[in-house]
Amino acid sequence: MGSRILVVDDEPQIRKFLRISLSANGYEVTEADSAAAGLAAFRAQPPDLLVLDLGLPDMDGQEVISTVRETSDLPIIVLSVRAQEQDKVEALDRGANDYVVKPFGVAELMARVRASLRPRTPKDVAEAVEIGPLRIDLDRLVVTRRDEEIHLSRKEWDLLAFLARRPDHVLTHKLILKEVWGPAHVEDTAYLRVYINQLRQKLEDDPTRPRLIVTDQGVGYRLKRGEGY
Repeated sequence: MGSRILVVDDEPQIRKFLRISLSANGYEVTEADSAAAGLAAFRAQPPDLLVLDLGLPDMDGQEVISTVRETSDLPIIVLSVRAQEQDKVEALDRGANDYVVKPFGVAELMARVRASLRPRTPKDVAEAVEIGPLRIDLDRLVVTRRDEEIHLSRKEWDLLAFLARRPDHVLTHKLILKEVWGPAHVEDTAYLRVYINQLRQKLEDDPTRPRLIVTDQGVGYRLKRGEGY
């Protein structure tokens, strides 16, 4: 079997759908119908990925994310009917890697699962990340686009490197601003937007229709591994 996935959702139909879909794609699935059962399963045999509903009967899923993050950095995908931006932002700020609103399609979910399970390189190891036409050398501080070196300001580089270390993951405005500019700038979303636009002008084929640095409206940005370049 492939990677172990723990599904925590109180709806039997959703768990059945996820079990069938994930098993058909080669994943080993464990199920739980409550936060308590999910946390017990997580502690007994830590999975490779947690798929989590927020509306659980005994504890809000947001608290489950925080509890898991106390001891583990395993990928967490939230599946929820809550479509409000504040719910997405809170889940991502607490440590979720991705957020999918119900109802959802199997193809989309499988793509999110594959992205979340991609091997993660330790930050202290020299690395080069290739995404679409970009090669981002995080050790030499060099970015090339179709083998042509692109000049970035230091802050543009810091922003791109932060996104590149977490490809395919939605990073909230608050998290990006805190890590790249510092805690005093967590509300400066307009400032962040300016730098994102500058990067798009330098890195995208068509900055008005970005395929590399994509927006999750009202939540944040992700550096997306494009296909078909």
